[in-house]
Amino acid sequence: MSARDQVSPFKLASVLLQYPTMALFDGLDYLDATAAGSSRSSREAFWRFLAWLRVTAPAEVAQHYVETFDLRRRCALYLTYYRYGDTRRRGMAMLEFKAAYRAAGFEPLTEDGELPDYLPLVLDFAALHPRGEKLLRAHRADLELLLRALRHAASPYADVVEAVCAQLPGLRRPDLARIRKAWQEGPPAEEVGLEPFAPPGYLTGQETAR
Repeated sequence: MSARDQVSPFKLASVLLQYPTMALFDGLDYLDATAAGSSRSSREAFWRFLAWLRVTAPAEVAQHYVETFDLRRRCALYLTYYRYGDTRRRGMAMLEFKAAYRAAGFEPLTEDGELPDYLPLVLDFAALHPRGEKLLRAHRADLELLLRALRHAASPYADVVEAVCAQLPGLRRPDLARIRKAWQEGPPAEEVGLEPFAPPGYLTGQETAR
């Protein structure tokens, strides 16, 4: 793959964090080649995850995805959830994402109505515009909480989030303090009708690996 054809590691992570379709498994060779263009720390993490995909049945991967991201409260793929849970403050926080998309000339929601803080959507944005990476940097601590939860669950998806974190600055002291507090307490639980665990429909219409 030439330098001109290299794909952003954020884009690769976005693809890998969406619900696993047969298209994902059919494209493993291309994804391996894409990972080769990442930095060393990200590349090795991507390759570990891709190696798992190669030796795991598609139906098993799909089941693991649902059990991990749809059924585990601490593994939600929504960046504002870790800081605000299902509270009214979360709705306000998502305005930051909408404003960033609009300022860059992008539609803030997917066609199937994913929330603007949905991690694969933010990663797609980061692959295309500096404002997207700025959002990831602002939520570096939230990504770390997701990474910690995935490692705690012994999920191979931890490698994908690790690859994303490797592309971002390290954690600051205030981040570490907030991570410790959030890990002990979990996300706030005030219910306001948000739907943080909706199964990602990012690739609606494609054949799924069931």
